[in-house]
Amino acid sequence: MLRQKKIMPVVRELIESARGFERCSAMHVRELGLTPPQFDIIATLGNTPGMTCKELGQKTLITKGTLTGVLDRLAGKGLLERTPSPDDGRSWITRLTPQGQALFEEIFPLHIAHLNPLFDSFSDDELATMRQQLRRLREAFEAHNAHLEESAA
Repeated sequence: MLRQKKIMPVVRELIESARGFERCSAMHVRELGLTPPQFDIIATLGNTPGMTCKELGQKTLITKGTLTGVLDRLAGKGLLERTPSPDDGRSWITRLTPQGQALFEEIFPLHIAHLNPLFDSFSDDELATMRQQLRRLREAFEAHNAHLEESAA
């Protein structure tokens, strides 16, 4: 019970931090003329040769059901294209068009500049420690989830 009392405030801060970040980020992304899922895809595909939808789903926070619709809308705007994978005839490679890459190069630095002041009060050492601790937490979740998936199989 004592351990639970120590963990719950950390969980609460993690949730509230994620919510705060999401609200701050989403408001700015909308000012840039995109929805958060559209920005997530453009930011993930920017400066890459593209990736399969499966890879894109793993690297973004977008569910599979939402992903297809967002990709269709971005393709309709001429910002991304899908081509058959040379390695797997059943999958497609999704990549930014030159127009999509230009949009990425325009808005990604603006969004990072928007977020920078939120981190200005942290020293470089504090940011490095924060990143390390968050990575350890993410890895713990990933290991736990992998174990659950193995048990279910």
